[in-house]
Formats: sequence, structure tokens, C-alpha cells
Amino acid sequence: MENFIKKVLEGKGDDDSHRYFVRFGKGDYARRFLISMTKGSKIKVKASFELANDLVRFVRDIGNVKFSGKVLSKDKVEGIEGRKKAGVFVYEVSDSSLHEFHSAYYYLVDANNGDIVLKIKKSLPKPGKNEEKIDDKFCSLEVPEKHWHDLKQAFFWDAPEGKKISIAHELKIRDIVFPRDEKDPVKIREKAKRKGTLVRAITVDGNETKRDYPLEG
Repeated sequence: MENFIKKVLEGKGDDDSHRYFVRFGKGDYARRFLISMTKGSKIKVKASFELANDLVRFVRDIGNVKFSGKVLSKDKVEGIEGRKKAGVFVYEVSDSSLHEFHSAYYYLVDANNGDIVLKIKKSLPKPGKNEEKIDDKFCSLEVPEKHWHDLKQAFFWDAPEGKKISIAHELKIRDIVFPRDEKDPVKIREKAKRKGTLVRAITVDGNETKRDYPLEG
């Protein structure tokens, strides 16, 4: 599994990864897309809300689990009862595999099969530019150490080995490229590409390294 950040950094961005950048205008945005890991008797992961969907996909890949909570969808899911709120459909789920939700906007769900414990808060944070208020514990995950290789490949692929790893990103958006063949203002905003630099800061056991990547997301 590749999370959306890795896809963007490797030039393999798609519609799913693009949507995480739509809310940003020109400017600098520090302390975004946060994720951290601590190794102990279990591996404990904390992350900001943008990583919710990828953590759910990761859990589905490594274990036989059922999910309970809320699923937000931009589109109505036929055959399932939900309600519309603030432009999205909200579906309450219990002991679900989530397979009926093919293109969820956000999975705000929990899972616990004894070995794997996932907890995600049930309300998305309000938009804002103050990086100090970003919740780096919006998502939490505990998995046995046997899943470290898969976890590292999915989220910490470029980090050295260590007991504690934290990763933060800074976006430096210098240009917004609008699609030429689109007339709908809503779709123009959704399809516009953000161009600039993404700075990936990795701290392993107290030692920080930074690397700049060209950004087009």
C-alpha cells in the first residue's frame, strides 16, 4: 500500500492524492500531514486527519477486522441509509468491512480485533492555517511488531530505523495551475494543481533531517 504522500513525492499523484491539496492557496503551510511512531511492546502510531483513509486501508490490508463509526462520502451510496450534512453524505456503520464504500471522502471509524487497534475521531477539524492547532493525534493505531515491515513501507519508507520516528511536512505553494478545458467553477477549483515545494522533515530518536521535493498536487 502507498499512502497519498508517497504517491505525490514519487510523481504518481492521482485524484485521491490531489484532493488533500485542494484546500491550500498560495503561501507557506508548516506542520502538515503529521505522523509519528513509537516502538514498545506494540508499535503505536499517531497521525493528523489527512492520514485517516490510508490508515484504514492499511488495517484492511494486514488484518481481518471490522469497522464501526462514520463514513463520509461526496456521493450518495445506493442501498444504504445516510444523511446529508455540509455537502457530504454521512453513513453510520457498525461491524462493517467498508467494501460497500468505494470512494469514501473520509473514514472516521474504529477497529479492534485484539491485536490491531485503530481509533479515529468522529468530526473533521475546521479549516485553518494555524499549524500549532493541528491535531497530531486525530488518528491512533496500535499493531504488533510483526507488522513493522509493512508499516514502514507504507508510511516511514524513507526513515532510518529507530525507536521513535516523527514526520511533518511543509508546503510552499507558489503557483496554482487551473485546467483550461473546464468551465464549471466548482470543478475548476477541484482540478486546479498546486505547484511549489514540499519539505519532508523526519526526526528519528531526536535527529532531524529534511528533504525538499518538487510539488505538483
